[in-house]
Amino acid sequence: MMKWRRTMTDAGERRFRRMRDLPSSHMLGAGTAMCAGCGGLSALTDAYDVLGENTVFVNAAGCMTMMSIYPFTPFRGSWLYTAMASAPAGAQGVRDALDVLRAKGRITPAEDLQVVVLTGDGTAGGIGLSATSGAIDRNLDFIYFCYDNEGYGNTGQQTSALTPHGAATATDSVTDGATGSTNAGFPGWKKDLFALWTANKPVYAATIIGGEPLDLARKIEKARTMSGPRMILALAPCPTGWGYDPKHSIEIARLAVKTGIWPLKEYVDGEVHHTRMPHPRLPVEDYLRPQARFAHLFEPQRNETVLREIQQSVDAYWAPWEARPAAEA
Repeated sequence: MMKWRRTMTDAGERRFRRMRDLPSSHMLGAGTAMCAGCGGLSALTDAYDVLGENTVFVNAAGCMTMMSIYPFTPFRGSWLYTAMASAPAGAQGVRDALDVLRAKGRITPAEDLQVVVLTGDGTAGGIGLSATSGAIDRNLDFIYFCYDNEGYGNTGQQTSALTPHGAATATDSVTDGATGSTNAGFPGWKKDLFALWTANKPVYAATIIGGEPLDLARKIEKARTMSGPRMILALAPCPTGWGYDPKHSIEIARLAVKTGIWPLKEYVDGEVHHTRMPHPRLPVEDYLRPQARFAHLFEPQRNETVLREIQQSVDAYWAPWEARPAAEA
C-alpha cells in the first residue's frame, strides 16, 4: 500500500524549513527570449538555485532552447543543446566523460557536475520517451527535468501527449471553419508521465510547480543528494499557449494545486506520497475558467459533459487518498 511518510529527516527538509531559507540570489541570468510569465522558467530558476553552478544542462529542443543564443547562455554553469529525442543519450555521453575524468584524476569529486536533462512535455511524453526509457534501464546517474506546458509551446501550442482533456490547441481547435459549430477541444486524456516513470522504479520522482517554491526546493535538494535516474516533473503555466495575462501565472499555478488538477507528490523507496493535500479542494472550474484554452467550455454555452468529465477524473484520482486517515494521505 502507498503510504505517507514524514520527511523531516530528509535533506530538503533540513535545508529548507521555511521560506526565508530559500536562496536569495539567482543562478540563472535575466533578459532571456522566454515569454513573460513562463511557469517553466519560474520552476527552472528556483531549481537551478538549489542545484548550484556545478550543473550541466542537456537541453532537448523546445521552449527552453530559446534562452541560449550563441555564443551566450544565461546559465552560470554548463549547457549543451540536443535534438528533441536525443537528450538522455547526450546525458549518457556527458556522464560517461565525467566519470572517465574522475577515474583519471583530471577532475576532483568537488569539480564533478550534476547532469540534468531539460525537456518539454512533447519530448518527455512522446518524441524522447524511448531514449529516456533506455537511460533508466542503464541506471544513468542523471536528473530528468520536464517543464510541462501541456503542448508543443515552442511551435504554436499543438497538442502533445500531455495535453489535458477538453483543451483547445492549434491542432485541436474548437470551431469548425465550414459550419461554425463548436466542439469540445482535445478529446483525449493527458498521459501520466509520473506513472510511466515510477513503473520503471527510478531512484526518485517528484512533481513540482513554481507557485510552491518551498515544496520545490525541498524536492530538488532531495534529488540533488541522490544518485541514479531521478525525475522532476514541473507543471509550467503558459500565458501564450493557455491564454491568460502573464501576471496571473503564480495564481494559475496555485489554483492547479488547490483544485487537485496538479497533485504535488513524490516517489521514493518504492512508495508514493503527497507533499500537499488540497483541503478544501476547490472545483476544477476555478482553474479552467481563467484560461482561454478552456473558454469554449463556458461560452457561448456551458459544456456540462466535458466539465463533468474533467471534475470526475480529478475526483477519482483523489478519492482513495481522501478516504484515508490524514497520517496515511
